[in-house]
Amino acid sequence: MLRDLVLKNRSYRRFHQEHRIELETLKELVDLARLSASGGNQQPLKYILSCDSKRNAVISASIGIGGNPAEGERPSAYINVLGDKKIRGSFGCDHGIAAQSIMLGATEKGLGGCIVGNIKRDELRQVLSMPEQYEILLAPAIGKPTETAVIDPLGPDTAPRVYWDDQNVRHVPK
Repeated sequence: MLRDLVLKNRSYRRFHQEHRIELETLKELVDLARLSASGGNQQPLKYILSCDSKRNAVISASIGIGGNPAEGERPSAYINVLGDKKIRGSFGCDHGIAAQSIMLGATEKGLGGCIVGNIKRDELRQVLSMPEQYEILLAPAIGKPTETAVIDPLGPDTAPRVYWDDQNVRHVPK
Protein backbone atom coordinates (compact mmCIF):
# COMPACT_ATOMS: atom_id res chain seq x y z
CA MET A 1 0.00 0.00 0.00
CA LEU A 2 2.75 2.50 0.91
CA ARG A 3 4.78 1.25 -2.05
CA ASP A 4 1.84 2.01 -4.35
CA LEU A 5 1.69 5.59 -3.01
CA VAL A 6 5.42 6.06 -3.47
CA LEU A 7 5.21 4.71 -7.04
CA LYS A 8 2.33 7.08 -7.88
CA ASN A 9 3.95 10.08 -6.19
CA ARG A 10 5.77 11.94 -8.99
CA SER A 11 6.70 15.62 -9.28
CA TYR A 12 3.89 17.09 -11.37
CA ARG A 13 4.24 20.54 -12.90
CA ARG A 14 1.01 20.96 -14.87
CA PHE A 15 -2.42 20.99 -13.26
CA HIS A 16 -6.11 21.53 -13.86
CA GLN A 17 -5.98 24.98 -12.29
CA GLU A 18 -9.78 25.20 -12.05
CA HIS A 19 -9.91 22.07 -9.83
CA ARG A 20 -10.68 23.48 -6.40
CA ILE A 21 -8.88 22.16 -3.33
CA GLU A 22 -10.63 22.91 -0.07
CA LEU A 23 -8.85 24.47 2.90
CA GLU A 24 -9.86 21.44 4.97
CA THR A 25 -7.91 19.19 2.57
CA LEU A 26 -4.81 21.34 3.05
CA LYS A 27 -5.25 21.15 6.83
CA GLU A 28 -5.44 17.34 6.59
CA LEU A 29 -2.19 17.32 4.61
CA VAL A 30 -0.47 19.57 7.15
CA ASP A 31 -1.67 17.25 9.91
CA LEU A 32 0.28 14.44 8.21
CA ALA A 33 3.35 16.68 8.26
CA ARG A 34 2.72 17.52 11.92
CA LEU A 35 2.65 13.83 12.80
CA SER A 36 5.92 13.16 10.95
CA ALA A 37 9.37 12.98 12.53
CA SER A 38 10.86 16.18 13.93
CA GLY A 39 14.41 16.50 15.28
CA GLY A 40 14.21 16.42 19.07
CA ASN A 41 10.42 16.68 18.62
CA GLN A 42 10.87 20.45 18.70
CA GLN A 43 8.32 20.88 15.89
CA PRO A 44 9.74 24.13 14.49
CA LEU A 45 7.82 23.96 11.23
CA LYS A 46 4.91 26.28 10.52
CA TYR A 47 2.71 26.46 7.44
CA ILE A 48 0.97 29.07 5.32
CA LEU A 49 -1.87 27.53 3.33
CA SER A 50 -3.35 28.92 0.15
CA CYS A 51 -6.24 27.65 -1.94
CA ASP A 52 -7.41 31.10 -3.04
CA SER A 53 -6.78 31.85 -6.71
CA LYS A 54 -5.69 35.46 -6.11
CA ARG A 55 -3.25 34.50 -3.36
CA ASN A 56 -2.02 31.56 -5.45
CA ALA A 57 -1.20 33.94 -8.31
CA VAL A 58 0.97 36.01 -5.97
CA ILE A 59 2.73 32.88 -4.69
CA SER A 60 3.19 31.54 -8.25
CA ALA A 61 5.01 34.73 -9.21
CA SER A 62 7.53 34.15 -6.38
CA ILE A 63 8.41 30.52 -7.08
CA GLY A 64 9.83 28.58 -9.97
CA ILE A 65 8.24 25.33 -11.03
CA GLY A 66 10.01 23.58 -13.91
CA GLY A 67 8.89 25.06 -17.21
CA ASN A 68 6.79 27.74 -15.47
CA PRO A 69 3.23 26.50 -16.07
CA ALA A 70 0.94 28.81 -18.04
CA GLU A 71 -2.28 30.30 -16.73
CA GLY A 72 -4.81 27.46 -16.55
CA GLU A 73 -2.07 24.91 -15.70
CA ARG A 74 -0.94 26.29 -12.35
CA PRO A 75 -1.44 24.56 -9.00
CA SER A 76 -4.73 24.99 -7.15
CA ALA A 77 -3.02 25.21 -3.76
CA TYR A 78 0.24 25.81 -1.94
CA ILE A 79 1.46 24.77 1.48
CA ASN A 80 4.38 27.05 2.29
CA VAL A 81 6.68 25.33 4.79
CA LEU A 82 8.43 27.67 7.21
CA GLY A 83 10.97 27.19 9.97
CA ASP A 84 10.45 29.14 13.20
CA LYS A 85 13.91 30.45 14.11
CA LYS A 86 12.74 31.19 17.66
CA ILE A 87 12.29 27.46 18.18
CA ARG A 88 15.43 26.26 16.39
CA GLY A 89 18.18 27.92 14.36
CA SER A 90 18.42 25.21 11.70
CA PHE A 91 15.90 22.68 10.52
CA GLY A 92 17.90 19.67 9.39
CA CYS A 93 15.74 17.51 7.19
CA ASP A 94 12.47 18.14 9.03
CA HIS A 95 11.00 20.14 6.15
CA GLY A 96 11.89 17.43 3.61
CA ILE A 97 10.19 14.78 5.73
CA ALA A 98 7.15 17.01 6.20
CA ALA A 99 6.92 17.83 2.49
CA GLN A 100 7.13 14.15 1.54
CA SER A 101 4.32 13.35 3.99
CA ILE A 102 2.25 16.12 2.41
CA MET A 103 2.89 14.77 -1.10
CA LEU A 104 2.07 11.18 -0.13
CA GLY A 105 -1.18 12.40 1.44
CA ALA A 106 -2.00 14.40 -1.69
CA THR A 107 -1.34 11.33 -3.83
CA GLU A 108 -3.65 9.27 -1.65
CA LYS A 109 -6.37 11.88 -2.27
CA GLY A 110 -5.94 11.64 -6.06
CA LEU A 111 -3.93 14.86 -6.23
CA GLY A 112 -0.34 15.52 -7.14
CA GLY A 113 2.25 18.15 -6.64
CA CYS A 114 5.79 19.36 -6.72
CA ILE A 115 8.01 20.15 -3.74
CA VAL A 116 9.33 23.56 -4.79
CA GLY A 117 12.58 24.92 -3.40
CA ASN A 118 13.20 27.48 -6.16
CA ILE A 119 11.72 30.42 -4.26
CA LYS A 120 12.30 34.16 -4.42
CA ARG A 121 12.30 34.21 -0.64
CA ASP A 122 12.51 37.97 -0.06
CA GLU A 123 9.72 38.57 -2.55
CA LEU A 124 7.49 35.85 -1.06
CA ARG A 125 8.15 37.10 2.48
CA GLN A 126 7.01 40.55 1.43
CA VAL A 127 3.85 39.51 -0.43
CA LEU A 128 2.78 37.22 2.43
CA SER A 129 3.72 39.82 5.10
CA MET A 130 5.80 37.22 6.88
CA PRO A 131 7.70 38.10 10.09
CA GLU A 132 11.51 37.68 10.03
CA GLN A 133 11.38 34.91 12.64
CA TYR A 134 10.23 32.51 9.90
CA GLU A 135 12.61 31.06 7.35
CA ILE A 136 10.94 30.07 4.09
CA LEU A 137 12.02 26.48 3.44
CA LEU A 138 9.78 24.97 0.75
CA ALA A 139 6.62 25.76 -1.18
CA PRO A 140 4.89 22.50 -2.13
CA ALA A 141 2.48 23.10 -5.01
CA ILE A 142 -0.62 20.91 -5.08
CA GLY A 143 -3.30 20.27 -7.67
CA LYS A 144 -5.03 17.81 -9.94
CA PRO A 145 -2.31 16.84 -12.45
CA THR A 146 -2.93 17.10 -16.17
CA GLU A 147 0.19 15.03 -16.76
CA THR A 148 0.63 11.29 -16.70
CA ALA A 149 3.93 10.00 -15.37
CA VAL A 150 5.24 6.45 -15.40
CA ILE A 151 8.34 4.86 -13.92
CA ASP A 152 10.57 3.03 -16.37
CA PRO A 153 13.32 0.61 -15.34
CA LEU A 154 16.78 2.17 -15.26
CA GLY A 155 19.31 -0.17 -16.79
CA PRO A 156 23.08 -0.06 -16.33
CA ASP A 157 23.50 1.69 -19.68
CA THR A 158 20.46 3.95 -19.38
CA ALA A 159 20.76 7.63 -18.50
CA PRO A 160 18.34 8.73 -15.76
CA ARG A 161 16.87 11.29 -18.13
CA VAL A 162 13.18 12.14 -17.95
CA TYR A 163 11.43 12.32 -21.31
CA TRP A 164 7.96 12.73 -22.84
CA ASP A 165 6.64 10.33 -25.45
CA ASP A 166 4.35 11.19 -28.38
CA GLN A 167 1.31 10.61 -26.10
CA ASN A 168 2.63 13.32 -23.74
CA VAL A 169 3.37 10.74 -21.04
CA ARG A 170 6.35 11.63 -18.87
CA HIS A 171 8.75 8.71 -18.42
CA VAL A 172 10.88 8.73 -15.26
CA PRO A 173 13.68 6.13 -15.27
CA LYS A 174 14.29 4.69 -11.80
